[in-house]
Amino acid sequence: MNQWQVFRGTPQEPHDGLKALEGKVPPWRSGQTNRGEKYLPSPDEIRIVNAALHLRRPILVTGPPGCGKSSLAYAIAKELKLEPLLKWPINSRSTLSEGMYSYDAVARLRDVNLPDEDSQKRSREISNYVQLRWLGTALASPRPRVLLIDEIDKADIDLPNDLLHVLEEGTYEIPELARMAKEQETVPVKVADVESEEHINVTKGLIRCQSMPIIVMTSNGERDLPLALHRRCLRLDIREPDRDRLIKIAEAHLGDCLSGKDEPLKSLVDEFIQLRSKGKVMATDQLLNMLYLIFGGANPPEDAAERKALQDLVFRGLNQ
Repeated sequence: MNQWQVFRGTPQEPHDGLKALEGKVPPWRSGQTNRGEKYLPSPDEIRIVNAALHLRRPILVTGPPGCGKSSLAYAIAKELKLEPLLKWPINSRSTLSEGMYSYDAVARLRDVNLPDEDSQKRSREISNYVQLRWLGTALASPRPRVLLIDEIDKADIDLPNDLLHVLEEGTYEIPELARMAKEQETVPVKVADVESEEHINVTKGLIRCQSMPIIVMTSNGERDLPLALHRRCLRLDIREPDRDRLIKIAEAHLGDCLSGKDEPLKSLVDEFIQLRSKGKVMATDQLLNMLYLIFGGANPPEDAAERKALQDLVFRGLNQ
């Protein structure tokens, strides 16, 4: 069995072929630890980020899927030593309160009704059931944080305006904490970072902006956003990368894999661009995927027809 054909379509003959792929992960697919490190911002992107830093304004980044909108936020966090980045993934049900905090009322009710002393004691501390979410953590943090609000165009129509109000005012009330302010004025609340045990003190139930976060909102342009949002943000359109930029992106991510492969690289990039020119919506990582399969050690079949069939599948347009 060759290294390429790990799955042969013969489930009646089980084997350990997957072991051949242990430790072999495409560089841009290795989790969030190095995301942003290989990002190549354009001059306009550098200009708009610096303007946003000085003006303390959010950046609204628009562009087709897969063009690197969210990677800009990771690059900012990496360069300015503000990792880990906070990412708020937006969907049609997202609300402002979801982005600010969570309160686990069910867990507290369960602990109240359990007979053991530890559960009873735990239930009396509301801090055990409240956690700041992405926006709440970014606002309340004593140091600047980078917040990625991803795909805000998927949000309910009210969310952008609610979000703007909080960013302008710099405060947000957590009702569950405000109601008990007389009994416990200051409550230590856990932050959104999964691997952190950090807590931030919330006084009288109010989240207050301590250090203005660096906010990057992305949009695929699925619907129009309010003009008020446009007015309060610095806007950046990321266009599809041209030939030279695609080559630089490929070299940045695949490095040694492409050593001595200049002509095959350029040929595949040209095919990729030709598909885009025919109306296919293509993401840059589709090009990286194919380059990795060919030059990264996967060793797909050399047969021209088989290679073309594989490329057609990998290069399928996002709008097909």
